[in-house]
Amino acid sequence: MRFRHDPELLGEFPQLAVTTLTIDGVSDTADVAATAAPFLARAAGRLAERPESEFPEIAAWRRAFSKMGLKPTQYRCASEALLRRYKKEGELPSIHPLVDLCNAVSLAYAIPIAVFDLEQVAGDLTVTHATGTESYLSFGGEIESPEPGEVIFRDDAGNAHARRWTNRQSALSAIRPGTSRVLIVGEALHATATVDVSALGADLAAALRQHWDVVRD
Repeated sequence: MRFRHDPELLGEFPQLAVTTLTIDGVSDTADVAATAAPFLARAAGRLAERPESEFPEIAAWRRAFSKMGLKPTQYRCASEALLRRYKKEGELPSIHPLVDLCNAVSLAYAIPIAVFDLEQVAGDLTVTHATGTESYLSFGGEIESPEPGEVIFRDDAGNAHARRWTNRQSALSAIRPGTSRVLIVGEALHATATVDVSALGADLAAALRQHWDVVRD
């Protein structure tokens, strides 16, 4: 499986910085609480200093969403949604050890991280503009059709594995108890994105290696 961003999209967002990791042999039995704790503490410290809307990482995604014609307070990037929930509730619900750890790192860096079950991805995966013919499976079980021009993660079978870029992932490739092969993608657009995404990739890989075998792409 090859993962890439469409050149047209890169031309629109040349500041985009990306990190990817893959894992084979994922299990859902790991206890990641101690590994996640420092990242959660870092997020809490940042939120105590100022609201998440003022984080440069979040502000950059808000600008990108506005550029795509989306209202940024209606459609939020995944890391902003996580930060808002963590600030309100003081914790995040446990979903799967791998997802829980990725969410903790996403909170610490305020950078969206997507996690895909590769067994559910047909062929290559491309971040690109939708044609409007793709299919998206919501977590409520409905099949949706992304709007033409919307930024999606599309596989070779026409499945949209995420809508509105970093806003909403599909239930089709969500991590589940039987997941074994995983692709992790972190993306950022702010001024120091290249440096910060590299640091995120290194920190996330080190944290994940405490529990699984990781390949940093």
